[in-house]
Amino acid sequence: MLKRLFFVAALAASAASAQERPVVATVNYPLAWMAERLGGGVIDVLFPVPDDVDPSFWRPGLSDIASIQQADVIALNGAGFAPWTARSSLPRSRIVDTSAGFSDAYIATESVTHSHGGDGEHSHEGIANYTWLDFAQAAQQAEALAAMMQRRIPELSDALADSLPAVRADLAALDTEARNAVARLKGQTILATHPRYQYFARAYGLDIVALEWDAGAMPSEAQWTELRERALATGATTLIWEAAPPDEALKTAKRMGLTSLVLRPLANRPLDGDFLAIMRKQIAEINDQL
Repeated sequence: MLKRLFFVAALAASAASAQERPVVATVNYPLAWMAERLGGGVIDVLFPVPDDVDPSFWRPGLSDIASIQQADVIALNGAGFAPWTARSSLPRSRIVDTSAGFSDAYIATESVTHSHGGDGEHSHEGIANYTWLDFAQAAQQAEALAAMMQRRIPELSDALADSLPAVRADLAALDTEARNAVARLKGQTILATHPRYQYFARAYGLDIVALEWDAGAMPSEAQWTELRERALATGATTLIWEAAPPDEALKTAKRMGLTSLVLRPLANRPLDGDFLAIMRKQIAEINDQL
């Protein structure tokens, strides 16, 4: 045990000595994007989750935790996102729960236990946590992050005075674009390949029924059967994919009478583009397809 503690302390000391610019650590990509925009290029943003891992269920190693502990600001999503943060020793004075301001508006979810590839078995029971898919809520999260950055990194005050209004304006525009794009879907039941869209549905007046499919994978015959039965039972003619599926999957869904829309939640960092650009492109494509 002593060796383990010494190892963590040594890693922390090493991280501290290497740190030259203020650091903001985040648990998901939307918060990383906000920090990058708010910081105006004078901070480092630490988001250590590998590209192929769901940040909701990532388990950091000792070196990851040591680096995060040394950050000037540690931005949590709240709503139960990234459970590891509740089990790790993080400095409370540096933590901001960015969704705490609307915690009374969290959405409770049903218990569903399953697994995704190497992420292991997990459950969606408790609270829906993709809060940023209500873009007005995302703006509140940016405001909470900005307030903590100003408190912990006072030299950012001038940069934040310029960057926060710009981030607010961009998210307000995105909110309006999303509302307009999906307006014609109101009053219909929509199917989604995964339970990610609770806040999106509430914000934009949609009825979304979720399946439990792996993102981007080709559905099995049993899953196609389930989809067909759900579509018949609900009258749904629209299917939201969490990630772009194989072309054959899109063709099969079309033969079933379903219009396919792709809406990546962007919990993890994309290979190209940024949160705002990709979301605006997705919303524009949805508008064009409906």
